[in-house]
Amino acid sequence: MLLALKLKLFKLFFNPVFLSCVFSWFFAQFIKTIINLCLRRIHSIGELFEYLVWQTGGFPSSHTALVTSLCTSVAFRNGIESDIFMLSACLMMITIRDALGVRRANGIHAKTINQMGKELSEKNIIKYKPIKEVLGHKPMEVVVGALLGFFIGLAFSTL
Repeated sequence: MLLALKLKLFKLFFNPVFLSCVFSWFFAQFIKTIINLCLRRIHSIGELFEYLVWQTGGFPSSHTALVTSLCTSVAFRNGIESDIFMLSACLMMITIRDALGVRRANGIHAKTINQMGKELSEKNIIKYKPIKEVLGHKPMEVVVGALLGFFIGLAFSTL
């Protein structure tokens, strides 16, 4: 029983679809981290780790890279007429729409609310604690993430 579980986990970690998803996400995060290091936005090891593993927003979109890689890999393995491809394509469309629209709009709103709160706080009208500004993506960040994901998915599917 335990041996069968280990074998299934081993197969998962060598599945080309899984590997393309993980690699595309990590590579996009790595590029984002290098860019922020060059722009001197990272000031500590903690911030470096946060950018490398967790930071959202920025160039390129790691979410878009991951779902595009998933969609590309599934298309090569199962064909574009398969149900699993349709599911991955829908997931890709939802993720990209969210990155460009909802998350971006929320970030803009949070920034405006924080600015208003800061001004009211400076005038001693209210005490204001800033809310988190969730970063969405600009269209170019999403396009580059999609291209990155497509080419990584293509590489893992054909090699």
